[in-house]
Parts: sequence; C-alpha cells; structure tokens
Amino acid sequence: MAPLPQWTALAPAIVLGLTGLALLVIDTVDPDDSRPAALTGVSVIGTLTALGFAGWFLSAGTGEGQYGPITLYGEALVVDGMALFFQALFAAVTGMVLIASYDYLRDRPYQAEYYALVLFAATGMSLMATANSLATAFVALELASLPSYALVGYLKSNEGSVEGGLKYFLVGALSSAVFAFGISLVYGATGSLILADVAEGLRNPAALVGGVEGVSGIAGVGILMIAGGFAFKTASVPFQFWAPEAYEGAPAPISAFLSSASKAAGFALAFRVFTVGIPLAQESVASIDWMLLFQVLAIVTMTVGNFAAATQETVKRMLAYSSVGHAGYALIGLAAWSGGSLATVESGSVLGASMAHLLVYGFMNTGAFLFIALVEHWGVGRRFEDYAGLGKQVPIAATAMTVFMFSLAGLPPFGGFFSKYFLFAGAISAGYWWLAAVGAANSALSLFYYSRVVKALWIEEPDEPVELGGTPTALYAAVIVAAVGTLLLLPGFGPVIETAQSTAAGLVP
Repeated sequence: MAPLPQWTALAPAIVLGLTGLALLVIDTVDPDDSRPAALTGVSVIGTLTALGFAGWFLSAGTGEGQYGPITLYGEALVVDGMALFFQALFAAVTGMVLIASYDYLRDRPYQAEYYALVLFAATGMSLMATANSLATAFVALELASLPSYALVGYLKSNEGSVEGGLKYFLVGALSSAVFAFGISLVYGATGSLILADVAEGLRNPAALVGGVEGVSGIAGVGILMIAGGFAFKTASVPFQFWAPEAYEGAPAPISAFLSSASKAAGFALAFRVFTVGIPLAQESVASIDWMLLFQVLAIVTMTVGNFAAATQETVKRMLAYSSVGHAGYALIGLAAWSGGSLATVESGSVLGASMAHLLVYGFMNTGAFLFIALVEHWGVGRRFEDYAGLGKQVPIAATAMTVFMFSLAGLPPFGGFFSKYFLFAGAISAGYWWLAAVGAANSALSLFYYSRVVKALWIEEPDEPVELGGTPTALYAAVIVAAVGTLLLLPGFGPVIETAQSTAAGLVP
C-alpha cells in the first residue's frame, strides 16, 4: 500500500471537527429537536471514528520509530505517540459523554448546538496534544475553552449553571490573557514560538535576543505566566477555585467531560511544552529552581484538593475537589521529569506513568460523574445521605459506582491502584521518594470521602422510600461502559503502561 499523506495523521482531530460542523448543517436544514437519536447517533459515530483512527495510528507506530514524529505546517503541529495516546483518551471520554447526554438532554432545547460544542471542544483538545508551537498551543487551548464556557452555562434556567459558567468564563479569560502575555515574553526573549527553537534559546543564554542581561529574567517571567495558564486549565492550585462552581453547576455529563478530558488535554500540552520547549531541569533561565517549583505545586495541589473534598456534603462538589487532588497526582510526572536528566529512563518512566494514570482517571472519573447524572435524572438529592439505599434499588449501577470510588481511591485490585503504583514507583526511581510518600498519604485520606458514597449506597437506609422513574437506557449504558472500561484496564494495564512510557520516552530531544 502507498503511504498515506502526512496530513492524514491529523485524522482524529479532523473527524471530530467535521462531525461538529455536520451537526450544525443538520440543525440548519432541520432545526427541530424532535429527533435527538439522530443527533446523538451522528455525534457518537464521529467520535468512534476518531477513536478508531487514533487507535489504528497508535498501534501502527505512527510518528515513532525510524521516521520519527510527523511535523506539519512549518512544525506548528506534531503527531507522535503521545499525541495519539491522548487523542484516543479524548475520543473515548467524549463518546461516553455523548451517549449519556441523549437521556440527560431529553426535552431540552438546543441539542444540536450542545453536541456540536462538545465536539468542537474535543477538537481543540486533540489539537492541544499535537501543538508544537506556543502560538498553536494558545489557539488550540482557546478552541477547547470557549465551547466549554457555554456548556457549563447550558442550563440557562438553573442559577448554579449560569453562575458556574460566568465564573469559569471570567477566570478563563484572565488566565488566557496571562498565558498569551507569557508567550509574548518568551517569544521576545528567544525569537521563536516553535518549541525546539525556544528550548535551544533557553539552553544557550548567548542565543537570547539582545544577549543575557535583562532578557533572561523576561524569559523567566514568561515561563511563570505560561505555567499559570496550565495551572488554570488543569485546575491546579492556586487556580483551582473555578472548578467546584463550574463542575457543580454544569450538566453532569459536562462535569465529567471537563474534569476528565479537559484536564488531560491541559496535561498533554503541559507535558510537551515543559519537556520539549522549556528545559525545566536547568536553572539557566532567571536562576529559578523550576524543579522545586513544580514539586511544591504537585504537593500543594493534591493536598488542598483532598482536604477540601473531605469536608464536602454533596457528592458532586466532592468529586470536583477530588479532581483537583488528581491533578496533583498527575503533576508528579512532570515534577519528577523536570528534576532529572531528560535522557534518563526514570524520567520517561514517571511521565509515562502519569499519562497512564490520566487514562485510567478518564474512565473512572467520567463514570462517577455519569452516575451522578443518572441520579439527577431520577430526581434523587445531591447529598451523601440522599444516596442511601440505592444499592438495593439499582444494584448494577451502584456496583459500577463502587468500582469508580475504590478505583479513584487507589485500592487494589482496581485500575486506579495500578496507575498510582507505577506513578509513585516512578517518582521513587527518579529519586523523589517524598513525592510518592505525600501522594500515598493523600490517597489514604481520599479513601475517607470516597467510602462515604459506598457506605450510603450499600449500608445506610433511606429516611423515606425513594421512587425511581424508568431506566434511562443510554445514560445507564454509558455508566456501564465506563465501568467495563475501568475493569478492562486491569488485565490490559501492562500494555497501557508500556505504551505510555514508550511514547513519553519519545519526547526526549
């Protein structure tokens, strides 16, 4: 067979974008929302097609091996193993969210716009994973963020949804401005936006525009601003305060989408920028210990997130703060990578473990929020005690939620245990045992609030019997798919961690 044109390596992102445009065309021709099954079907087919392309390219070794990464459009985009790994994750989470939305959106207006916005956001996330230029990174981040603002405020008659969307937009606009200004400072210092050229300028201070004096400090400020932009996107401290309001007010499927896919997209971009473009292992830029900065950020983020989650009284808000804690776990991969030599096996191992954790987290966290969507569909309350007795009424869904909770807590033999084990073991191998120790302590703390959900489902009795309505088939199926995906990662975690670590090693310049 003749080799495919290089631009076809972007097929996962192209398919997602074209599917979103197709939905707008369908809505233009037939603006009636009386056929939601057709809208959902088109959306899911497009997402599964994108997932198929990403899986096919990843298994075929596209962007790896002797030919190396595929660079496109003046090196503004790059397709390699890491990009395809994350694109498969985005497509999987998006597919589950779209399936669940069929029942969640029943009898609601603007369904075509809803599905199109989800797919456009997923397109932006896919491009974030391939960004090889700071300019492309900014545009892709905005493509992912702007639809997300509208999706959080989708429930216009719900005060919490409108408030969450407004807060998300205002904080997001501020962080985008900071991020863009940081990019401009780095460009002014290095004279380039391509990541490899930026790295070369930062490694050789003499190559900085105008020499070392003064410009090195400008580059340092710019890097700090860029890091702040990523901290917002991943809901890391100190930019995590938007997440609880946005996740709690948004439709539950959108909360799942933002806390799983959007967070992973932020890390995909951060991993590439801070390993390829900005040599954090060196202190040549403004004499700042970047290694220590990211290690402190990881510890503070996981600790603040877990302690805040332990004090919540509603399940959805608990999961929102829990997602902040998991951002701290994922930051361990970047902190340990930036602390060692980029050529060491240990650095690639811990970064790959962080990628694998984000994959497992994508299934278990999405499933947990979709279970909340199921409960909201039945009109059950939002507090822990409102879940009492659901285990007897809906045993299959409650079992799935139990799997999600124990996996998020990192209990064996669930997928979350293996992902955290390799993540903490990688940190220890890289010489940062104390990062692993703090992560393990936070995991132990998280068991307290995750077990509250399990206790309510199976042990506690409701004060009054709750009459559940009919079973929403699509929403129920999405929860089961997430649970099956979480469980299938148990026997398949070996190939997952090997793929993640091999793709992470490919980032070594």
